[in-house]
Amino acid sequence: MRFATTVVLWLATTVALAVAIPAAWAQVNVINTYGYAAMAQKAAGDPALRSALAAELTARAMALIAEHGRGRYPVDSSQVHDAATAFTAGPSFPPLFAQANRAAHGWLFTDPRSGQNGNQWLVDVAPMLKEDSFQQILSSYNVKVPANLTVPLTVSVPSMSEPLRQGQLSRLITWGPRMSIGSAALSGFCALLTLVAARRRGKALTSLGISALLVGAAGWAGIEAGGRYLNNALNRTTGDIRRIADVMVDYAEASLHHWLNLALVAGVALVVIGVLVAMLGSLVKKA
Repeated sequence: MRFATTVVLWLATTVALAVAIPAAWAQVNVINTYGYAAMAQKAAGDPALRSALAAELTARAMALIAEHGRGRYPVDSSQVHDAATAFTAGPSFPPLFAQANRAAHGWLFTDPRSGQNGNQWLVDVAPMLKEDSFQQILSSYNVKVPANLTVPLTVSVPSMSEPLRQGQLSRLITWGPRMSIGSAALSGFCALLTLVAARRRGKALTSLGISALLVGAAGWAGIEAGGRYLNNALNRTTGDIRRIADVMVDYAEASLHHWLNLALVAGVALVVIGVLVAMLGSLVKKA
């Protein structure tokens, strides 16, 4: 009976831990606005993201110049692109990119207020085009950046019947913290009960280490298996926005891999400690 109870508690610990790690990671890095913005600011240092956003900003600046000039004079696109490249390589770019991502995050995770248009996911790039690198170029063409200049982040895809809606993930704001804290507390509680119920503490510690190893390995496998579904979601974006999204996803996966690696390291440590405790216990019995 005691062995069966220990096994059940060990299984409960493993399942709770399998929920706790991705839930806690998602809460810290995706659901939480500041955590997501921090990840975006870190990703802003990636050359591929800088290149993609420089191309997007160049296109938007060229459109403003063309709209203002109405084709009356030629525009040197390479000059505009150089300004965009200088901006994305400068220190003012990461905070502005994080600010834009906070706004994009809010669209998905916040319920729309009355009177708001929630039909399309947009991001405002006007603050970026108002940066000094662009102002010198745009001023030379007598172009003033409007108060808001929105860029669509997604497009309609025929194969996807359900479009994204504003506030679609708003429930996660409520349930995310509960899920992460609750599963972590349940995992720790079940682990403690496993140690209490087990006849041999060394074997119990080893089994808990195996739980962490299983969860870490399953997490790695789950990320690989979920790649196809994630790619389908990214198909809602195109062009430079798709390139930016790909980089953001890469950074998110790297962050989750780091958490899973910590679980693997903790699992190895528990296995080693469990073996040492078992060896010491056997030595004490022989003595």
